Amino acid sequence: MGLDMYLKARRYLGYNDERRKSLKEEFKAPEHWELNEVSFEVGYWRKANAIHKWFVDNIQSGEDNCGEYYVNKVDLESLRNLCLQIKDDPDKAQELLPTRGGFFFGDIAYDEYYFADIDHTIAVIDSVLNCENTDFDYYYTSSW
Repeated sequence: MGLDMYLKARRYLGYNDERRKSLKEEFKAPEHWELNEVSFEVGYWRKANAIHKWFVDNIQSGEDNCGEYYVNKVDLESLRNLCLQIKDDPDKAQELLPTRGGFFFGDIAYDEYYFADIDHTIAVIDSVLNCENTDFDYYYTSSW
């Protein structure tokens, strides 16, 4: 048990998208099934409560309900910039990206695990921002 967090890339396939048929054949889907989207998990965190707090406060309007929420690239860039500021000055961590306690949310210390989550977040967002395919929408969800 614990806080699990996911960032997903999703692309809806139009009705006339030729890839629908070939993907259905590849996965041996019954003919009456409709393939409407393709999705990828582009980021996963475990008990990174400061990152989760940022998503709850900035994307989910304060609602921590394990829902799925659209995240635009500008917001991801904002989170990345906060993480980069913390890397430049670790003493600003508590001010810029505070931890959040909660049932099974993990430690709230500003320790090596916190800073590993910062590095991981930068890497995840860099992969999104550097993706050549711009047709994806991004969604954040969590479970605990």
